[in-house]
Amino acid sequence: MPRRPYTYLEPAALHRLGRLSLVARSVVEGFYAGLHRSPYRGSSVEFADHREYVPGDDLRHLDWKTLARTDRRTIKQYEEETNLRAHLLLDVSASMGYRHDANGLTKLEYASFLAACLSFLMIKQSDPVGLVLFDEGIQAFIPPATSAAHLNHILRRLEDIRPSRATHASAVFHQMAERIRRRGLVVILSDLFDEPREVLRGLQHFRYLKHEVILFHLFDRAELEFPFRQITQFVDLENGERIQIDPAYVRQQYLSEVQAFITEVRKHCLEAGMDHVQAHTGTPYDRMLQAYLSRRQQFSP
Repeated sequence: MPRRPYTYLEPAALHRLGRLSLVARSVVEGFYAGLHRSPYRGSSVEFADHREYVPGDDLRHLDWKTLARTDRRTIKQYEEETNLRAHLLLDVSASMGYRHDANGLTKLEYASFLAACLSFLMIKQSDPVGLVLFDEGIQAFIPPATSAAHLNHILRRLEDIRPSRATHASAVFHQMAERIRRRGLVVILSDLFDEPREVLRGLQHFRYLKHEVILFHLFDRAELEFPFRQITQFVDLENGERIQIDPAYVRQQYLSEVQAFITEVRKHCLEAGMDHVQAHTGTPYDRMLQAYLSRRQQFSP
């Protein structure tokens, strides 16, 4: 049976990204990032998780005890020490399911394309990457690893995502900051539609624990431009509240508040040494990522 193509990994986009890579700018676990493999490769390997066996897996990693007990074939996943270990935190709350243009991408679909590309690039350069899906809490956690089977697991998991419910990003950030055991790279893909000051405190928690942070702050173009002209009924996707308004009466105030929100988040990120990457779904995701990675490489050690 032929393999089903991945929804969020497009060969043309990967081709446009070319030889770009994602390297850290700071010292991670005592070594300068960008070197990728630790000098101690092979000397410190720890068990991370189980996953289902797929044809082609190394039988040396088969969990024979589980097989004997449950007749299920599972593979033990291990994590080698590396200079760069990344966690992708993907917001799957209801607001991420918004799109104004029926022919465009939702914010969640846009973020999923980014997560797929970043996962591919990280594993291609032999750096472990993990995926965290969150809304009010952590909905799924795939620990970092580097195998082709692991990449397949991430890409197939992205295909199953549907927008869920309300956001409590700050609580998730605090929880993940404590859960990630070694310093590394944290990539957040979210619209951050939550209480701003609490969210910023959550982001700061990562920096307090010496993680490097990249925030992809995602919007629909309509959320930035407010193109509505006629009396419109707006629906809060996370709590179902509805309100009917004449856009002409609220446009300036709305645009002012959105810009203030973005400015506050960007300022906080700059002061804390985090990358703030604003993007909207009207910009091709691969072009945006290509521009960002190119700039990042210019200022990496």
